[in-house]
Amino acid sequence: MSINVSIIVPCYNQAQYLDECLNSVFDQVYSNWECIIVNDGSTDNTEAVAKKWQDKDNRIKYLSKKNGGLSAARNSGISIAKGQFILPLDSDDKISNNYIAQAVNTFEEDSTLKLVYCNAEKFGDESGLWNLPPFSLYNLSQNNLIFPCAMYKKKDWEIIGGYDVNMIYGWEDWEFWISLLKNGGGVKKLDLVGFYYRIKAVSMLKNIDEEKGIFLLNYLSVKHADFFVKHYGSFKFLAQETERIKNSYEEKLKSEKFVINAFLKKFFGFTIFKKSK
Repeated sequence: MSINVSIIVPCYNQAQYLDECLNSVFDQVYSNWECIIVNDGSTDNTEAVAKKWQDKDNRIKYLSKKNGGLSAARNSGISIAKGQFILPLDSDDKISNNYIAQAVNTFEEDSTLKLVYCNAEKFGDESGLWNLPPFSLYNLSQNNLIFPCAMYKKKDWEIIGGYDVNMIYGWEDWEFWISLLKNGGGVKKLDLVGFYYRIKAVSMLKNIDEEKGIFLLNYLSVKHADFFVKHYGSFKFLAQETERIKNSYEEKLKSEKFVINAFLKKFFGFTIFKKSK
């Protein structure tokens, strides 16, 4: 029987969480899967933990590579994946035992779909549901609203060219979803909590400072200029809109100053805003 789903688990010095992550894979009610653990140059005992699981179940594969970042690690795993569908799963996170089954069933019911994801819950240093905005391309242009652990077809990964290794500081999943969806294709969010996202005091996302954020946003703006122009308009339109809003607020502020001066003059006999020359 051919493999239908490939679960890609990149791991960089996260061996302490890997058992918990792989247990959630092992407990799936859907059995036609392989899991590829990608050791991205870890200096901890990731290899020992991974090989223990490899000995436990022949559906679990192990790949070791020189450290190259999350995008490169995912690409390395997907490049050798045999599954029709891909599910990235970071090594410190977990999935529910019915997530894969329901995602595959949803794809089989609707051939127009490009992406299937679900509700998510936080655990670790924070807990509770992870409330994300509803999906739309406009909302996706505003910010990432789909976590990395969503299912898509390997053939679409091939068409896109994989995860962009230039997203060196993070947000690689946001860039990937834009590449995947900007030219069409359906998206379905399952009505179940299928993904558990670990919150830690220190994480890759929390380490994105202003300088790194500017670099990533500039890169995204150039690579996907067609996508952002479609939803925001040209740079000239944005400049004009910014000027219009600025003028509107200036007029509003003048009006508010007039009202405040009139009130103070009537009841207290003085004003605080001088007339502009």
